[in-house]
Amino acid sequence: MRIVIEQNRCIGCGACVESCPYSAILIEAEKASINEYCQLCRACLSVCPEGAIIEKSEESDNIEVVDLSAYKGVWVFAEQRDGHVASVAFELLGEGRKLAKELNTELSAVLFGSTEAEAKELIRWGADRVYHCRDRIFDSFNDEPYSQQLIKLITRFKPSIVLSGATPIGRSFIPRVAARLRTGLTADCTALQIDKDSGNLLQIRPAFGGNIMATILCPNRRPQMSTVRPRVMKRCDYEPDRQGEIIEIAAEGLSSNTEVLETHKEASYCKVNLQEAEVIVSGGRGLGNPKGFEMLQELASLLDGSVGASRAAVDEGWIKYSHQVGQTGKTVCPKIYIACGISGAVQHLVGMSSSDIIIAINKNPEAPIFNVANFGIEGDVYEVVPLLIKKIRESK
Repeated sequence: MRIVIEQNRCIGCGACVESCPYSAILIEAEKASINEYCQLCRACLSVCPEGAIIEKSEESDNIEVVDLSAYKGVWVFAEQRDGHVASVAFELLGEGRKLAKELNTELSAVLFGSTEAEAKELIRWGADRVYHCRDRIFDSFNDEPYSQQLIKLITRFKPSIVLSGATPIGRSFIPRVAARLRTGLTADCTALQIDKDSGNLLQIRPAFGGNIMATILCPNRRPQMSTVRPRVMKRCDYEPDRQGEIIEIAAEGLSSNTEVLETHKEASYCKVNLQEAEVIVSGGRGLGNPKGFEMLQELASLLDGSVGASRAAVDEGWIKYSHQVGQTGKTVCPKIYIACGISGAVQHLVGMSSSDIIIAINKNPEAPIFNVANFGIEGDVYEVVPLLIKKIRESK
C-alpha cells in the first residue's frame, strides 16, 4: 500500500502538512507532495477537504501479484571463507531446522565455492539438500557473481524463506538479491518465528536504539529474506551419519565489472574470529588509554581468547572497529565474557548479554554492567587484571 496525492484535486491548503507527524508532506508550487519519510500512518487521509489524498494498493499500481503457493522450503546461504564454511551457517541451519519443521517442508543450504566435503558437513548439521556451485569465480567473494547466481537459484527453485548471516558478506550482497527479486529483507534479526495463522515468517530485530523489538513480516512477496546476527541462534545436533542430497549447479552466464586480485587480512589482537571465540576480554572507556588493551591482550592470550571493545573505546581510536561488540558492532556468545571498564550501556549489552558467564570489572558500583554480570569485581581495572594475569600464570 502507499499514500498518493491526486494533484488535480489538491488546492494546496496545507491541512495535510500539519497532520503529518513525520514531516513527510511538503507544499511545492502550491501543491502537496509526499516524500520518502512517509510511514503509512494514514493521519492525512481524513483531513484533506478535497479528498485528494488516497490510499493505493499494489494491485491498483499494476504490480505483479505473486502466487505464494508456488514457493516452498527454507534456504540457508552457507557462507565460506578460505574454503571453510563459516560457523554462522551451522547456526542458521539449527534455526532453519525449527522453521522447516513447523512448516512441514525441507531445509536446504546454498554453498558457493569450497569443496564437496564441506557440502557434506552442511548435511550433517541439518540440511536435507545442498545446492553447490564449485566454480572458481566463487573462491573470493565478489558481490556481482554471488548475487547473480543466488538470484538464478531462487528464481528456478522458489524457496519460501532465505536466511543469511548478518556478516560483512551477507550484508553486502543479500540486499542486492532482495532488490532484484522485488521482495522484502529484514536485516540483523535476533529471532525468527512462524505465524501460526498465516504461515508467514515473523522476523524480529531490535529497533529505536534497542528500546523495542520490532516484528516484521513480508506477507505479499516471496521469498521472505532475513539476515541474522551471528551467535544468537543455537546449532542443532551434529549427526555424522546423516544423509542428504548434494546438487551440483553450474555457474553460467555470470559477469562482473570487478575482479578480486588479492586479499589482505587486517592485523588484530584476536587469535580467533571474535564471533567464534569461547573467551572474550573486552575493554571500554574505563581503561583510560589505548595501552590498556595491551594488558587485556595478555589476559586474553592466557585464556586462549580474543579481545573485544565497547563503542566508546573504538570511537576514542584506541582499538579498531573490527573488535567492537554491541548493537553497531558484533554480537558474540562466548562461554566467558570479561568486561573491563565497561559501564554496560544497553547498546553494548545487546551484543554480549547471551554469553554463558559474564564477569564485570568496574570501579563504579552503580555501573549497569553489574546488573547482567554473573560475577562482579568492584575495583580498578589496572589493579584487578594484573592480579588475574599473575594467578593464571602461576596456575599454568
